Amino acid sequence: MTSASALVPLWDRAAEWARRLAMIREARSFLYLSTYYIEHDAYGTELLAALLAAGQRGVAVHLLIDGFGQRLGGMLMSRRDKAALASGLEALRGAGAVVTFHRPERMLQRRLGGGQHVKIQVSEAGEAIFGSSNITRSSFEGWNEYSVALRGPVVPELLESYRQIGGTVVEADVQRLRDLAGDAEADLALDYWLCNPNALQGPFGPIGWRGPNVVTERLIEMLDAARESISMTSFYFKPVEPLMAALVRAARRGVRVDVHHSHRDALPTTDLAWIAAAVNYGRLLRAGIRVYENLHGEHSKIVLVDEVWVAFGSYNFEDAAHDRLAEAMLASRDPRAVDPAASIFDLLRRHPDNARVTTQDLNHLPASLKVKRAMYGRFKRWM
Repeated sequence: MTSASALVPLWDRAAEWARRLAMIREARSFLYLSTYYIEHDAYGTELLAALLAAGQRGVAVHLLIDGFGQRLGGMLMSRRDKAALASGLEALRGAGAVVTFHRPERMLQRRLGGGQHVKIQVSEAGEAIFGSSNITRSSFEGWNEYSVALRGPVVPELLESYRQIGGTVVEADVQRLRDLAGDAEADLALDYWLCNPNALQGPFGPIGWRGPNVVTERLIEMLDAARESISMTSFYFKPVEPLMAALVRAARRGVRVDVHHSHRDALPTTDLAWIAAAVNYGRLLRAGIRVYENLHGEHSKIVLVDEVWVAFGSYNFEDAAHDRLAEAMLASRDPRAVDPAASIFDLLRRHPDNARVTTQDLNHLPASLKVKRAMYGRFKRWM
């Protein structure tokens, strides 16, 4: 258990971006930031410029990027943009920043997409931003995302976990945050769940590995505890089987279950992630689960149980989140954490971009998509 003295929800995209930049621009001692990937667009270039300016005025900048995630993100960039991004990162290093591309230790882990997916930003001012957003236009102008700004004892705990996901941490920085947190009244109780499966696996990496993954286990406990309602968001909903089974169990005992994820057009580079999710549509609908597709993209990761217990963070409901990627979630029963999430689900249920999936929709899918579902569905774990 940990706690916070303040929690500010950052569902609004412009508000989160402004808060991230303000933290960097106001930093005077140190700044840590982890992300899955950075795109060389208006957001990536603005962030790198702010980090460079921080480094040039003497701030110790630490930037952690996932190696595999950046390769995937590179598919969205031209060769020229990738070269410009590399140049910007090299300039950061030249200003003294520690820029790390995280790659797991074992070859099979690297080949199969292992890495880190946790998004943490923290400075010596004692505030952390934690959530789902990558540094890309999609996260701040396209998809829904959910992050929170936090103060209190949870902040040094988040920074300590930065090293568990592949980053380097100066112990004096953690102590400075502990000292700051000790001066605040922190009565907002939180659980912090973090797992890096790559650190738990043998030479075959995720092949044959069954856990344990503490984040998956805690999420299953949440679903199994539900008595009235479960509302969830994910990028594409294609969870590992034990999580899927827990959700179906909940629906069959009479819990109202709503799943919100992305429409196939939200990811323009490929429809394979949607296909991996759509493979289970029949099973979900037969259990009475209501599935909604967001036309512009749902990238937040929120679980709300019985309107009294919430978890949020980086964990996508997919196999990779269980056996290949370091992921983290914060959970709480405090109304200051629960109520913003409940408001988000009220908004999603009313928003015209959220279309409910029906059996008739499945029957009327284009023949090409039906063929793809049949062909590729068995490979869901890797999609």
